[in-house]
Amino acid sequence: MAISFPLLLLCVLNGADGSLIVGGRDAVPHSRPYMASLQLRGRQRCGGVLVKEDFVLTAAHCEVRGRTPLTVVLGADTLSDNESTKQVFTVVRSIPNPNYDGHANDIMLLKLNGSARLTEEVQLIAPKTGRMGRSSQCITAGWGDVGDNNTLPVRLQEVNVTILPQRACRRRWTGVPITNRMICGTGARALQGFCSGDSGGPLVCDGGAAGVVSFSGRRCGDPRTPDVYTRISSFRQWISGVLRNN
Repeated sequence: MAISFPLLLLCVLNGADGSLIVGGRDAVPHSRPYMASLQLRGRQRCGGVLVKEDFVLTAAHCEVRGRTPLTVVLGADTLSDNESTKQVFTVVRSIPNPNYDGHANDIMLLKLNGSARLTEEVQLIAPKTGRMGRSSQCITAGWGDVGDNNTLPVRLQEVNVTILPQRACRRRWTGVPITNRMICGTGARALQGFCSGDSGGPLVCDGGAAGVVSFSGRRCGDPRTPDVYTRISSFRQWISGVLRNN
């Protein structure tokens, strides 16, 4: 989760066309029923989460400009198998946050061409409520690169995430403005985190959607440049307005 991505993301993701999970593990099949795979011409591009039967939340830099719409796959464990649990839609409207500037406010809603049928394998996820700190139990998940070398996983991957204080994150990301609308996190050890193909996927803390995968450093999972997520709670009013008016 490249040529259409903003320059900053080209630099921090080192040319990847998304971000992937490295140093993670296979998720228990269908244990993340809110997960969405965003695909372009059959290839994994980004991740996302189902927030309403006909809306997926993802990153603004995952927007596709052109005539070929994104395909959204729900209810998947593996992307290659023809699982009976899968539901496939196309995107009829992309709605990035109006304040997205190629770096900050990296969040977008995708309107689907139909409503998902909620099943055991396809479920909505609610925003994280309450304060979040280092004690929060967080994970990120996706179908992105697992080796920082264009190796895609067979099954959905997930990895535990430790939340960093904003001050510590700003010290490590010298030259890049880290705002309060962002969340920084690292894996439990070096070379754990999201990578190419995971962009737009979720940071899930204590069972709620807390963040959207935004950008990382040149090397996936490098704690010297912590993973950065868009903080969903900062955009709750905007999200509610889009869902209500569409």
